[in-house]
Amino acid sequence: MTRDLGDADLTEAVAAAFRGSGRFNEVAESLVRHLHAFASEVKLTEEEWFAAIDFLTRVGHITDDKRQEFILLSDVLGLSMLVVGINNRRAPEATENTVFGPFFVEGSPAFENGDDLGAGAPGEPCLIEGRVAGLDGEPVPGALIEVWQADESGLYDVQYEDLEAPRGRGHLRSDADGRFWFWTIKPVAYPIPVDGPVGELLHAGGRGPMRPAHVHFKIDADGYQPLITHVFAEGDPHLDDDAVFGVRSNLIGRFERDPAGHWRLHYDFVLQKT
Repeated sequence: MTRDLGDADLTEAVAAAFRGSGRFNEVAESLVRHLHAFASEVKLTEEEWFAAIDFLTRVGHITDDKRQEFILLSDVLGLSMLVVGINNRRAPEATENTVFGPFFVEGSPAFENGDDLGAGAPGEPCLIEGRVAGLDGEPVPGALIEVWQADESGLYDVQYEDLEAPRGRGHLRSDADGRFWFWTIKPVAYPIPVDGPVGELLHAGGRGPMRPAHVHFKIDADGYQPLITHVFAEGDPHLDDDAVFGVRSNLIGRFERDPAGHWRLHYDFVLQKT
């Protein structure tokens, strides 16, 4: 019976409609209960409900193959990091996962160790090197290492409309000893995009948009759990107010100048076996 339902009975009726033995049913029933509880707790007005529908509609409209506003929304709400934490419980020695971010692109250019992955991106030259290893220190040869980052203006290549080729992004593989090295540019702190609905959300909440300087890495190797992470710049003033809550202490690396004046970062990744 679904007619003439009071508030509590309405919640029970909708939850019961999704009840079943599958994972979808479990998630949907719980979602209904939490959504109804939220609306009841804050005494959601119809005006606020319509505003929320409009907000989500605009998030969808601005999302395309180069900009994922829904991921950005999930990031600033802390949901992305919560899901990462729930699904990536690892040994303390293993490198931690963090948010995927909205600017990963499949099919990045292939590079060899020692190549310039920056590919003309504006910024100070920087050599990034390190090693991919397992928990026992064993080298992980042939690991696929995807890299992407913003330039000195805080923009990713996909945020430019007139670029003819990717820059500041690519993939390479670790050598027989698990080592990797490539040239790129030193990362800088930057604001997440605030020209869309997520920017309006941050402004309404009195929140800042800044992310500390970082380089993205996605590492895949046979027999090991995939790693999606960043390396953050030590000393960055935004390490403790990251707009997407993605900083972990063991993901902070030290960028230092070498005798030639170039920036260098050494960072080793530790993978956990599947």
